[in-house]
Amino acid sequence: MNEYDSKRIYDFVEAIGYKKTENVEQADCHVLNTCHIREKATDKVYHHVGRIKKKFRNKKKPIVIITGCVAQAEGDLILEKEKYIDAVIGPQSYHKFNETLLKIEKDKIKLNFTDFNTIDKFDKLNQNKNSNSNVSSFLTIQEGCDKFCNFCVVPYTRGAEFSRSFDEIISESNDLANNGVKEITLLGQNVNAYNFEGKKLSNLIREIEKIKKIDRIRYTTSHPVDFSEDLIEAHASSKKLMPLIHLPVQSGSNKILKAMNRKHTVENYLNLIDKILKANPLIKFSSDFIIGYPGETEQDFRDTLNLLRKVKYINSYSFMFSARPGTPAFEMKQTESSVAKERLIIFQEISEKIKLDYRQNIFNNKSTVLFENRIKNGENFFGRDEYFNAVVVESKKDLKGNIKRVKIIDGNQNSFKGKIVSEVDNQTVAA
Repeated sequence: MNEYDSKRIYDFVEAIGYKKTENVEQADCHVLNTCHIREKATDKVYHHVGRIKKKFRNKKKPIVIITGCVAQAEGDLILEKEKYIDAVIGPQSYHKFNETLLKIEKDKIKLNFTDFNTIDKFDKLNQNKNSNSNVSSFLTIQEGCDKFCNFCVVPYTRGAEFSRSFDEIISESNDLANNGVKEITLLGQNVNAYNFEGKKLSNLIREIEKIKKIDRIRYTTSHPVDFSEDLIEAHASSKKLMPLIHLPVQSGSNKILKAMNRKHTVENYLNLIDKILKANPLIKFSSDFIIGYPGETEQDFRDTLNLLRKVKYINSYSFMFSARPGTPAFEMKQTESSVAKERLIIFQEISEKIKLDYRQNIFNNKSTVLFENRIKNGENFFGRDEYFNAVVVESKKDLKGNIKRVKIIDGNQNSFKGKIVSEVDNQTVAA
């Protein structure tokens, strides 16, 4: 979502004469768009600002703006601690960038915009067309979360759940298609909670599917509690919805899930996966895991490993518990760091073995790949298959924006090397 936000911020500031530069030392405005999910994000802000100060020590000071969730969480504290920073703008206020920049240029004042006016933000967004012309593009449809997991800062930095207007999303989807976008990833902190006047995520998927220039649809991130029957059915019938679902579970222990306030059990989660696979057996899953959550015992950890082995996630994103100030989990008795680190190593070794087994089964098989861009050497092109695996092929023809049938001939943990074997006319996923 920060990548989407950054692109939209540029859509705003371009209107008042700002242009991107690849040369940091040429920039007269630096914007740091931040995430507050992980510990030490605030420290990274100050370190980066310190590097900017060093580069401009003997030059005219640039405008420095901090935006995103760190700005929302820290607010005036950032401005007090680092006088070099000119403004903080929260994730619900970045439509005020132009106003902020013009005021700083004219009045040389410090500004703090960290209110929660989500409706105003999206109203302003709709007045500026999304200029993204990449083959694959993000599109925010929902922000905030009402689940209040005890470890999570999202309700405090992004606010309550808010769904954008259905028609506005379809309009932006059409704009992206006309820009040359072939794949749209629908975004939300809790994307499958999308509900605008009774229309849900499944309705959005079906409407976007009607846009001829759009070949692929993805979405992230889902909460198991909000994974409805109509969304499962969409995975069974849609020809453009890709068969990879990111479905965070966080722990395989019911005791820890309760302590996290996740509002589901392991049994609920596994039953949901069974339903999804019955609807479409080609679907595969990725997930998020927190290791070393307060109160996690050896048995709780073993339960998490059992879930990992049972589902066989093709990607597992795992982190040692990071206590975030202001959340209920911050006040809990923490698991000893050395124990959590040891468990994380064990977890990641097993998850990597599962991933490796999955990837080895792809060798000599065929994948359907949407190519996104040419790699620097001129004859290699980068794309992704249905399951978001990175694939590189050699071609003298320009493959950008094309979908090809590719035989996988080599690869590692990060990407595959393939050879084009045929064109693709339909978006049906091959077994």
